[in-house]
Amino acid sequence: MKAVDGIEFAIAPGEFVSIIGPNGSGKSTTVNLISGVLKPDGGEILVRGKRIRAGRPEAAAAAGIARTFQNGRVFGNMTVRENVDVGLQTTLRATRPLRAFAGIPLLRWISLLAEVFVALIPTPAARAERKAIAERIDAQIARFQERLGPRADDLAYTLSYANRRRTEIARALALEPDLLLLDEPAAGMNQTETAEIGRQLAELKAHGHTVLLVEHKMDLVHDLSDRVLVLDEGRVIAEGTPDQVLADPRVIEAYLGRSRAAAVEPDRTHSEPQTEGKVTADVG
Repeated sequence: MKAVDGIEFAIAPGEFVSIIGPNGSGKSTTVNLISGVLKPDGGEILVRGKRIRAGRPEAAAAAGIARTFQNGRVFGNMTVRENVDVGLQTTLRATRPLRAFAGIPLLRWISLLAEVFVALIPTPAARAERKAIAERIDAQIARFQERLGPRADDLAYTLSYANRRRTEIARALALEPDLLLLDEPAAGMNQTETAEIGRQLAELKAHGHTVLLVEHKMDLVHDLSDRVLVLDEGRVIAEGTPDQVLADPRVIEAYLGRSRAAAVEPDRTHSEPQTEGKVTADVG
């Protein structure tokens, strides 16, 4: 059995799409493929019609894809502000001169030497860039002002689990991505924390962010999603609005078993799932 088997879908600018499915259905694997953490055996990822290099997270980031992880990943020995700063490294120009050499093993030292020089003797352009970066960091922390604002200079390992997840989301948003991938952002949160993160995600949607959400908490999926894809055993088994897919007998069977699905009348209004073709996420 393949972890992801021939799925193909597109996400329009400003659309909020969720992927749901039982454990092991391929949800996180799909996110890992889109973000370059994993390299697919076939297919392609397109952003605004341009193919990005598969299996290269830096290429995905440069193309405007940012993500959070199912198991929150922040740098414990860095502050909240420094963690958010990490998300902006691919946008640096003046403070990372000659960055083209960074990808050439024998010439990588040239890029590193140039970065050290600019760090020791900042150019006017580098100072302006750092000021702009600081403003972007502050703007993302302000999204979670009540929770992260007072802790902006605290080391991440001292934060609660929920605040580490908020830090990770702020880091992803700092890139101002064309596509934001959220892998179970409410995992491990209590009811109050989940409601709070739901309001913050609703704000992102209201501001026109393009989001692909993987989530098990159906209240979030139902309230936020324009469209829902349901995976089972690596294939798309249903696609449509939240109400359509949550009433689909195939979805009920995937979650609860065949006997429960037999008691539900088929909903003929859902979109036909796409289960053949290339692994594609086309934003814009």
